[in-house]
Amino acid sequence: MVEIKNVTKVFNPGTVNEKLALDGLSLKLDDGDFVTVIGGNGAGKSTMLNAIAGVWPVDAGQIIIDGVDVTKTSEFRRAAYIGRVFQDPMTGTAATMDIEENLALAFRRGRAKTLAPRIHAAERDMYKEKLSILELGLENRLTTKVGLLSGGQRQAITLLMATLKKPKLLLLDEHTAALDPKTAAKVLETTQQLVSRDNITTIMITHNMKDAIKYGNRLIMMNNGNIIYDVRGEEKANLHVSDLLAKFTESSGQELDNDRMMLS
Repeated sequence: MVEIKNVTKVFNPGTVNEKLALDGLSLKLDDGDFVTVIGGNGAGKSTMLNAIAGVWPVDAGQIIIDGVDVTKTSEFRRAAYIGRVFQDPMTGTAATMDIEENLALAFRRGRAKTLAPRIHAAERDMYKEKLSILELGLENRLTTKVGLLSGGQRQAITLLMATLKKPKLLLLDEHTAALDPKTAAKVLETTQQLVSRDNITTIMITHNMKDAIKYGNRLIMMNNGNIIYDVRGEEKANLHVSDLLAKFTESSGQELDNDRMMLS
């Protein structure tokens, strides 16, 4: 479903601030893979997601989604293939619009940019059914302004919007990092449910090593713009945090000193 071939990205080339963010990165994802991504600060995790999403052009290599080379395709055109949820719960929704209006924007993606005609009963019933999956009672609050919801509720709605029309690829960039532990756990459980039910190919960045082990069928570890560890299936399920710390030291030749990952 996704293939990254020898992708390189350098920021501020030729200056004292030059940074090699991706160093010939290669990765292949099968249809339905749910990959968790871990690594220290500056490892290249978010840079990889931004490269896939087309936030800026890469310096070398190819990015292929479902057989289509999107390397030179603009970010807004790649959006037809990609669903994305960011770390900030306020990013993915329109605060001044109702819950049902936000869902309608996502559901009518690719059509004329308008909410007309009005939301019909059958469409509203579908939104209620989708919202009930979240188990947050939002199916009974369709006309509530999204800006009145908590951060966790907004992030859950953003996740639902990103998967409402099954994308080729779902990108989750630390989408629970700004939430309290209880809410984060709920959003992660919902993520697993939606991804598994619809077989959505997914890449999820997290600083929480326990979550990286618990969720998904595959785990990759990044360091200095490349993948230093790639594990899946039963081997992944049997991992412990201590195993990941040891693997990082073995593969990178240094100890992990990222406070966020250690504390998580």
